[in-house]
Amino acid sequence: MSETTHREPPKPKNPGAAGPESMRIEPNKGSHVKHVIAVVSGKGGVGKSSVTAMSAVWARRHGYETAVMDADITGPSMPRMFGLGYADLVATEEGLYPAASVTGIKVMSMNLLTKQEDAPVIWRSPVITGALKQFWTDVNWGNVDYMFIDMPPGTGDVPLTVFQSLPIDGILIVATPQELVGMIVRKALGMARMMKVPVLGIIENMSYVECPCCGEHIKVFGDSHVDETAEKFGIPVVARIPINPAQTAACDTGKAEYMDVSAMDGLAEILPQ
Repeated sequence: MSETTHREPPKPKNPGAAGPESMRIEPNKGSHVKHVIAVVSGKGGVGKSSVTAMSAVWARRHGYETAVMDADITGPSMPRMFGLGYADLVATEEGLYPAASVTGIKVMSMNLLTKQEDAPVIWRSPVITGALKQFWTDVNWGNVDYMFIDMPPGTGDVPLTVFQSLPIDGILIVATPQELVGMIVRKALGMARMMKVPVLGIIENMSYVECPCCGEHIKVFGDSHVDETAEKFGIPVVARIPINPAQTAACDTGKAEYMDVSAMDGLAEILPQ
């Protein structure tokens, strides 16, 4: 059986909290990140990672220095979507530098620290949250306008760590058209409000399928409930992303940057400047 090799990040010299009234941690001295946006959902399986990738691609195409932090430590997918791997990460005595995609999107993920992409990360929560913090303290991100964080589903240790430790400017909630969208949004909203993090908007994924013959929008999951949910909670619907096999293929083959991301144009209205 082959041996799995992990490249361990260097130990942080100073994990230091920003002050007695804050649990914020200081970034790497070489990092200058203007805005941090977390992409969240109250449950799994809604396409949060693909939405994160599309958001990053959209921002990069509009001229912004863009980065993606893959906070799903035990189920990372960002390197695969951007065609990156173990060899693309640069480690020096000064710290780690994120891998860079074809168009210059900076990516940090647990899968960049393992030689085998499918090697399981079997860690307890304190180790997972510690590694996540090191993605912020030990990785030299350089100049970044927008960092998108691909969050694991739910409201557990990792989301809590991100909200408490990083300077989150806002969250994007990913949902699908089904009626349980209300429950998903309420969970994400509840945590955001407890953490005092602004909610920028809802992105409805798998919104419809466009008929290739007539262009009709076929509602695979039935009528959408996202508008009534958004109105109820006073947050905008940022995007409605259709089911598109070409988009799925692009993510599966490391070509996320070739996707059509025009559905994400609503980001221009809600991203902090």
